[in-house]
Amino acid sequence: MKTRRDFLKRLGLGAAALPFISNLQAFASAPAIAARKQRLVVMFSPNGTVPWDFWPEEEGENFTLKRIMEPLKDYQKQLMVLKGVCDKVRGDGDNHMRGMGCLLTGIELFPGNIQGGSDTPAGWASGNSIDQEIANFLQAKEETRTRFGSLEFGVMVPDRADTWTRMSYTGANKPIAPIDDPYQMFRKLYGQVKDREVLTSVLDSVQGDLQKISRVISAQERHLLDEHTTFVRSMEEQLKAAKDMESGHVVPELEPGVREENDNIPQITKMQMDLLVNSFQNDFSRVATFQITNSVGQPKMRWLGIEEGHHELSHEPNENKEAHEKLTKINTWYCEQLAYLVRRLAETPEPGGEGSLLDNTLIVWGNELGQGNSHTLDNIPFLMVGGGLNFKMGRSLRFPKVPHNRLLLALAHGFGHNLETFGNPEFCREGVLTGLT
Repeated sequence: MKTRRDFLKRLGLGAAALPFISNLQAFASAPAIAARKQRLVVMFSPNGTVPWDFWPEEEGENFTLKRIMEPLKDYQKQLMVLKGVCDKVRGDGDNHMRGMGCLLTGIELFPGNIQGGSDTPAGWASGNSIDQEIANFLQAKEETRTRFGSLEFGVMVPDRADTWTRMSYTGANKPIAPIDDPYQMFRKLYGQVKDREVLTSVLDSVQGDLQKISRVISAQERHLLDEHTTFVRSMEEQLKAAKDMESGHVVPELEPGVREENDNIPQITKMQMDLLVNSFQNDFSRVATFQITNSVGQPKMRWLGIEEGHHELSHEPNENKEAHEKLTKINTWYCEQLAYLVRRLAETPEPGGEGSLLDNTLIVWGNELGQGNSHTLDNIPFLMVGGGLNFKMGRSLRFPKVPHNRLLLALAHGFGHNLETFGNPEFCREGVLTGLT
């Protein structure tokens, strides 16, 4: 029996329209009583942090932000600092590779042919990442399904595909390439509007053609025609729903002609963050990753007066005060980008709900290393901001070097996805990371 996809191809629809058709159901009208929307963003910056300028001295609710976190001072009651959360995953690859490939997967890398700074080369991660796990969980339910299950934003991520450049995985050996061109991301989010107009016109013609065909075919074949007629009618209804829903959406405007090059990183970051906020506002997705450069990232932050590459500086010993002053400035700049995203979410009302987007979004800021010069996987600089998962925010917490798998579990549980293990089960023996709620 011919499939609906075959039927649509025979209509002469372009390749761009076909993927859109498969997503039409995501535009169906929302339930009359909508549950609170929960969202997750994982933001990545590379090469470790400067511990003495990052970690607060105090525990609990009364803590002082160090220099790197000062850009978040207006949101201190909405953030949580997690010291003592460690990447325990070992195996093939060097720590930069494992730190990146295991950050969201919590599981070992496959053996491979990508040679890093260790004796053993490695390949891709051997499991999916927590962002994709949560996205799949949400997409499996009609009430939380969105047009895109997840969105992967990037900023100056190299074109090459290797373990240093990918942190999201749909499964073992299945990395996801982030989109680091804001114009490409814009086309992904809004480029199908024109396809939908063409499709509407085609369906108008098809409906009439099907009526003509019904007069000349046999009774045995009429059941197939009835199925196609019902399908076309359903598509028309979904197209109308899509148009009605989009009527209230604000399509952002991007400054034209911004090239993907080192000195435009600040501008590209802002453009991508604006698109992320807009995608949440329009409920295109409830899970996103935001990857600024990559593991072993080497941006030269000339806009900060720094000519050396980030990774190059991160290898300098602690005694090199000048180098670490520059590293503090670099990490403070990353925090400023986080603060911009937080502010944009905070100032955007929750569509059809209460509070702001920030009240319903949790941002997790992570890194592949604890500190660059030692390549340690202990004390990964995890920081969380926002009210999306009902954690008790406004605190500085310390843990006794717990596996970060337990934090990944806590993120899933925050969405009601009560996994018993995630990644390597060995690191989940003590269950979900406690003390967050």
